[in-house]
Amino acid sequence: MSFAAFKMMHWPTGIENCAAGYITHCIADFGPQIPPIQTDDVEYDWPTARRIGPIPNLIVTAGNVLEIYVVRVQESNSADSKGSLDAKRSGLMAGVSGAALELVCHYRLHGNVESLAVLCVNGGDSSRRRDSIILSFCDAKVSVLEYDDSIHALRASSLHCFEGPEWLYLKRGRESFARGPLVKVDPQGRCGGVLVYDLQLIILKTVQAGSGLAGDEEAFSFGGAISARIDSSYIVNLRDLDMKHVKDFIFVHGYIEPVLVILHEREPTWAGRISWKHHTCMISALSINTAMKQHPLIWSAMSLPHDAYKLLAVPSPIGGVLVICANSIHYHRQSSSCALAVNSFAVSGDSSQEMPRSSFNAELDAAHATWLANDVAMLSTKTGELLILTLVFDGRVVQRLDLSKSKASILTSGITTLGNSLFFLASRLGDSLLVQFTCGTEPTSLPSALKDEVGDIEGDGPSSRQLLRSPSDALQDIVGGEELVLYGSTSNKAESTQRSVSYAVRDSLLNVGPLKDFSYGLRINANPNATGIAKQSNYELACCSGHGKNGALCILQQSIRPDMITEVELPGCKGIWTVYHKSSRSHNSDSSKSAAEDDEYHAYLIISLETKTMVLETADLLGEVTESVDYYVQGSTIAAGNLFGRRRVVQVFAQGARILDGSYMTQDLSFGTNSESGPGSEIVTVSSVSIADPYVLLRMNDGSIQLLVGDPSSCTVSISIPSVFDGSKKSISACTLYHDKGPDPWLRKASTDAWLSTGITEPIDGSDETLQDQGDIYCIVCYENGTLEMFDVPNFSCVFSVDTFVSGKAYLVDSFVKEPIKDRRKVISSFHKVTGQSRKENVQNMKVIELAMQRWSGQHSRPFIFGILTDGTILCYHAYLFEAPESTRNEESISGRDSMPLENRTACRLWNLRFVRVPLDMHTREEMSGATAYLRMTIFNNVGGCQGLFLSGLRPAWFMVFRERLRIHPQLCDGSIVAFTVLHNVNCNHGFIYVTSQGFLKICQLPSGLSYDNHWPVQKIPLKCTPHQVTYFAEKNLYPLIVSFPVLKTSNQILSPLVDQESGHQIDNDNLSSEELQQTYTVDEFEVRVLEPEKSGGPWQIRATIPMQSSENALTVRMVTLLNTTTKENETLLAVGTAYVQGEDVAARGRVLLYALGRTDNSQNVVSEIYSKELKGAISALASLQGHLLIASGPKIILHKWTGTELNGVAFFDAPPLYVVSLNIVKNFILLGDIHKSIYFLSWKEQGAQLSLLAKDFGSLDCFATEFLIDGSTLSLVVSDEQKNVQIFYYAPKMSESWKGQKLLSRAEFHVGAHVTKFLRLQMLPTSSDRSNSTPSPDKTNRYALLFGTLDGGIGCIAPLDELTFRRLQSLQKKLVDAVPHVAGLNPRSFRQFKSNGKAHQPGPDSIVDCELLCHYEMLPLEQQLEIAHQIGTTRSQTTDSPCTICQIREQNFLRAKASEE
Repeated sequence: MSFAAFKMMHWPTGIENCAAGYITHCIADFGPQIPPIQTDDVEYDWPTARRIGPIPNLIVTAGNVLEIYVVRVQESNSADSKGSLDAKRSGLMAGVSGAALELVCHYRLHGNVESLAVLCVNGGDSSRRRDSIILSFCDAKVSVLEYDDSIHALRASSLHCFEGPEWLYLKRGRESFARGPLVKVDPQGRCGGVLVYDLQLIILKTVQAGSGLAGDEEAFSFGGAISARIDSSYIVNLRDLDMKHVKDFIFVHGYIEPVLVILHEREPTWAGRISWKHHTCMISALSINTAMKQHPLIWSAMSLPHDAYKLLAVPSPIGGVLVICANSIHYHRQSSSCALAVNSFAVSGDSSQEMPRSSFNAELDAAHATWLANDVAMLSTKTGELLILTLVFDGRVVQRLDLSKSKASILTSGITTLGNSLFFLASRLGDSLLVQFTCGTEPTSLPSALKDEVGDIEGDGPSSRQLLRSPSDALQDIVGGEELVLYGSTSNKAESTQRSVSYAVRDSLLNVGPLKDFSYGLRINANPNATGIAKQSNYELACCSGHGKNGALCILQQSIRPDMITEVELPGCKGIWTVYHKSSRSHNSDSSKSAAEDDEYHAYLIISLETKTMVLETADLLGEVTESVDYYVQGSTIAAGNLFGRRRVVQVFAQGARILDGSYMTQDLSFGTNSESGPGSEIVTVSSVSIADPYVLLRMNDGSIQLLVGDPSSCTVSISIPSVFDGSKKSISACTLYHDKGPDPWLRKASTDAWLSTGITEPIDGSDETLQDQGDIYCIVCYENGTLEMFDVPNFSCVFSVDTFVSGKAYLVDSFVKEPIKDRRKVISSFHKVTGQSRKENVQNMKVIELAMQRWSGQHSRPFIFGILTDGTILCYHAYLFEAPESTRNEESISGRDSMPLENRTACRLWNLRFVRVPLDMHTREEMSGATAYLRMTIFNNVGGCQGLFLSGLRPAWFMVFRERLRIHPQLCDGSIVAFTVLHNVNCNHGFIYVTSQGFLKICQLPSGLSYDNHWPVQKIPLKCTPHQVTYFAEKNLYPLIVSFPVLKTSNQILSPLVDQESGHQIDNDNLSSEELQQTYTVDEFEVRVLEPEKSGGPWQIRATIPMQSSENALTVRMVTLLNTTTKENETLLAVGTAYVQGEDVAARGRVLLYALGRTDNSQNVVSEIYSKELKGAISALASLQGHLLIASGPKIILHKWTGTELNGVAFFDAPPLYVVSLNIVKNFILLGDIHKSIYFLSWKEQGAQLSLLAKDFGSLDCFATEFLIDGSTLSLVVSDEQKNVQIFYYAPKMSESWKGQKLLSRAEFHVGAHVTKFLRLQMLPTSSDRSNSTPSPDKTNRYALLFGTLDGGIGCIAPLDELTFRRLQSLQKKLVDAVPHVAGLNPRSFRQFKSNGKAHQPGPDSIVDCELLCHYEMLPLEQQLEIAHQIGTTRSQTTDSPCTICQIREQNFLRAKASEE
């Protein structure tokens, strides 16, 4: 393998930074929530003045992922009855019954975000202005981003870089730094500060309101709001101010000029000197004058504890700063100060006075804090406890600090307050939570519905799930939260100022990180006969994730495998539909209509075969009623659906349609021949149908359109040809109807007179009130030439049009809006020019063959448009509103298009409607021939509680909508699917039916217990302890797992087992008093649990537990296959390697334990120990090598043979390894990774029973994981390191650079941007070109890719590439660096360069292509794709097909590799 491709398949989920700011709206918009609609049937207890106030956006970063959310609050009197029922369960608080996070934008950056701050606005009318986001990246890059309404996305307003030769002096000769750049912002938005290279402070000066940049006027003229901006920057060298070791800095409140407080250490101390030198920190306050670039010192405070690490600015009117130390909290202001000790280790700076103590012990190292009110701070400790800190302020000075316990919660990585009643707990180790709180001075009586919430604020408890907006999240309600007591206030003194805080968990964001280890196992419902791509869906990843009480086993499935209820053989099926039948008598009242509609059972299943149609009743059993109904059954059906509020069924076939009431036909329609043609002309038949009650849109096979118009009063239908299309020469390639449902249709907001359509109770169109409730209907049409037009129905006046929709532009804007950015005519001419030049590429025939438009339920949901092109490309657009000024409208050019009067046309046009293209994380391209094309998209509103769209075809996939984002999950288990429909009846609750291309009809349900709001479907099994390593036993389908959990022990219990093995005598503890011997400490205890998946997909069962001895840590667990030399048979055993952790006075030792799994039928005795042996050194890695057991024991590698009763050493290798982190075996080759000494490549020769070193890497590398990469006959060695790089080495003894074979040579190097903790070798499927060869060469079939997991919750793969594909993709990659605008101005090439952190490193070859950059190619407009392909000397089809030959890397089509079952 000389070349490889890198691709992420599951992006990071562990949130590292979070902040709140008004990014997408301003304070004057008064929060994003919509005013409650008052209805008569809801009691209105709450005052009209909203208590919850404006809520800012939530900004989070996870690794290199940046996401912005808006908080949608559900008021208690909201009219959305279905949603409020869900919310009611979690109780009412401050008039709010629920809150949910909705995604605004999501970016994958070419760089990891080091820190994040929100630059707020100042001066002028700040309530009308918006905040900006400041991001910092290593080594010293700062990007300022603002939200642009016109493109519904972030754009960079300024970039600041302090790297490169001209800024080298800032490093002062150093190469490595303790941390990346740290950003903080003045609370009034006057300036920002960035600490880079540990001692250089960059001051970012903001633009003052009114002075404005050149773009400001432009922003106002185009209707956008102005965001805070950076004007200029300059550097302050803190060394010149005699500051040497800066720990933190912050801007404080309440000064006329910005004041910066810096926490620094005058001279460091160390552990051995703490008793003498302990108060080494101080704070200095500098007044920042950005105009004069001066920063005088205005006050300082000395003698702060050495463990001070964080500053917290106290809000006005109190002001000042809190210094947070590990054992105490200090408050300082210019004139006053006070402190609070939180445990017995705190000592006062001057020992004369005693420091006040809190009433309980806490440890504050690694705590995070935020303000709930201007005198109440919340701290989240490293154990996940929430503490409330109250500043007792008498109006002049802060008299004292009060600390009280609140609830236990998740282990946080950050915490931020959102508005005045919500906060967000971010976590890298568990799910992140959105929590609502209320503050009171005395204990408040909780509302009755909140009484049961007195337990933990836990992410995986049921309480967090109950008010998620979509019903699907009820699926995640699978684990019970562990109840803990809510601590009351600590003192009962009369003058107590303790605040009582009540909480309600409102939403949570799922996290599967950190992935410490994972194993590849068989699913419960696997299909043993599956082959090829379908075989991959038999497997799932069991991942060790989380830490402490957030520890969990995450079961990740890359594709959905439905739970099958029944299956029948049904060859030749063309389509299936289910329809309702509601008799006119059961017309229920409006209030219960939506709930009843959701639960109504289907009445008939219509199956279209090649020459006939079958009709089945969907009662208890599916019974065929084809003979006894009036359906058209003599030929195949094109489509079927319901009309007139489900009172009638419409069935459309090639030459006609039938309207049925249940099984009786009430109307029969036929579509005759084309009237214009002569008698010999062919019959015009229906080719596709779209139904939106009460209209049916038919596209005929000659490209014309007919509309069936229903009359609800008589339940009859008439045929009409819309005047717009009558006699039109333009052929239509695809069309669909869009029903903009609800009392407040979304698209009405897009017309200019939107203000007319809000708040008016009379129906706007028509006098019939039912029409008003049904909303509006639009017809979307795509012509053969690629133009898209939207018409309102039934008037058929054009309301929106886009030229060259087929080219897939990033934004769709009405073609009559003058775009200020680009001249549209240029774009169109370039389209025709490009299509002209590339006839050989068959782009000329590119057209849209299928369209769908849908807005799923949800108060704030926006419509999506989907289009499928002839080459199988799927275009997906999400609608948004942008009010462009009237001057941009091109009303004159409309006059040629329509026969209506101009004022009517311009009034109904959707001027404010725009669409932004959504990238799809999938590869479903399949060529479609126009003749045999069948509709692939089926929209569903409730399948197992999820809503979205199902895409049938060769690679079927589910598009599910959560939080206004699409989650795409492939379904590979059945191969190609030709037809799909939903089914809801007694035996199949909210399920579905699909027909495979092999001719099987399957009735299924979505697997329960899985959460689909993730990159891959995931099931979290809470362990409530830390998982470390997992392995898989295939024969019995068991997962042995190492876990650790904290246990309280006395000093006596800890010291008594400490025995020095060398001398055999007990460690002396006589110098400890009896009181000290009884002090308790927390110690981690380890055990190995053997878990078995539950058959029904429920919670997993613990089949056996193997406890470790006192102070013994289990380090590794592996299934090994050993050859029993006595019986000459192979035995599969569970091997555990341990180490005794007993401090530096005791020599290290460990044990090897061997267990037999599941030999007896007795379920109590799943595990039996058959051997244990103690060795010198820690047993850190184990592997089986040709029937022998290879053990890494301290600095020695020993190979043992197994006699059936004991292990006997046969060979050893003494290398300088300090601690082996991984062992990998292929045939007789061994790859060994050391924690500091990089990798060693060894071989085992049975003949002389010797382990010999072939080669090693002479560099020093801190290894995390290693594995072999196999490409045919080529063997490569892959290693990941502590600097987040991956390197690929190879062994070439004949090359001179290898020092006669002693040195491993570099084949490729790459910066992943995350710590890779585990590689898994998986065999690749042959590519389509390989399959076409009758006898593919072994080089093509014996190819393995590496799946890897990272500490931030990401999963990716590295796969070998052939040279031709690599060269083509590398050329494309170089073009895309410049051709694509990168978010935050980051350069993908610099991000992917090897990071050596100052160590000497010789750059290796650039032999890995970055699929994260290549995937931008498919998002470019067609013209640009053709142009770039032309520039690199290839064609678009070759270029777009290359990413699928990369390891079929798009969908991880891996087979289980025998070689990785060591």
